[in-house]
Amino acid sequence: MKNNMNDMKLNFNQAENKLLLLYLIDKMEIPLTQSQISQFALEENYINYFSLQQFLADMVNVEYLEKSIENNTTYYNVTDQGLTALDFFKKRIPSQVKNKIKKFVELNKKNIKKDYEVTANYFYEKNNNEYTIKCGIYEDETTLMELTLSVVSREEAKIICKNWRKNVNDLYGDILVKLLGDKNE
Repeated sequence: MKNNMNDMKLNFNQAENKLLLLYLIDKMEIPLTQSQISQFALEENYINYFSLQQFLADMVNVEYLEKSIENNTTYYNVTDQGLTALDFFKKRIPSQVKNKIKKFVELNKKNIKKDYEVTANYFYEKNNNEYTIKCGIYEDETTLMELTLSVVSREEAKIICKNWRKNVNDLYGDILVKLLGDKNE
């Protein structure tokens, strides 16, 4: 009987922790990386690292979370199924935990969102033996500018991505000036 009670408590904690993760990702309103999720879970001592990895994998398997990988970084986003489960069970998340999540979102959302406003990624294209680079600037889900370039080496692709991120404001301004040209012509 004692083992069954421990098992039930463990399962409740697992379910509650999964809800906590769904709630966090949903409140942030943008996909979060493993490290961003870990930062919250570990700082607040809610979930240990290994359990966190298992919970994320479980929720991807049951399609509560969508997992995507971009430049060796894994992102998680809540699916419609995950939102339905969250809506149904979010009463189980203690209000003090919800408040901590809301505070974490307030303090970190701006910095996390900045990572999404400027992008620079490269991909190897086997069929033409080149690297395709995609650079972009976004503001509140609006595309301000996107560039797609091809280069022959990985080193060139890395340099272009690095320089795009480092000089994005100047590049954006220079490109606009060049494209607009002399308005009096």
